Amino acid sequence: MLSNILHAYYNYKMTNGKEMTISDVMTKSVISVDYTLTIGATAKMMEDAKVGSVIVMKNNIPSGIVTDRDFAIAVASHGYPLSASIEKIMSSPLISISSNEAIRFASDLMFEKGIRKLPVIDNDCVVGMITATDIVNLLAVSTEDDLRDMYFHSIVKIFSNYSPYN
Repeated sequence: MLSNILHAYYNYKMTNGKEMTISDVMTKSVISVDYTLTIGATAKMMEDAKVGSVIVMKNNIPSGIVTDRDFAIAVASHGYPLSASIEKIMSSPLISISSNEAIRFASDLMFEKGIRKLPVIDNDCVVGMITATDIVNLLAVSTEDDLRDMYFHSIVKIFSNYSPYN
């Protein structure tokens, strides 16, 4: 995984400042399930595939996401049986991003919405997933100039949110 991030980062650096997009770092392998699948079957599928989330499809359209955190919180707190539909615990409406958006936009969206996994959808098709871990791994290989740019972007955002002139 980190080698994919490093590869994408160095390819980015070689393209004369092209802004890195979601497609450069997203995980392209994503598991989806039908909304009628049970909570238990979905949990087993996630365990077997060693993934922390699945996209829930309704009529072949992405309509929600279930993360490992949803199992811990929703199932435990509401006492849903494992035979209940996964639709009971999915997060919906689905917050997503397109593959041609900038990484910065994804990190801003994830921060604003308080989410750690963001499905990448192009033309109603799930094409990937970007996670907070992907962004942190990208930061780990960033140059000082990149980090300075991110810092100033964050400062501008903070001031614009709290400025009395907005």
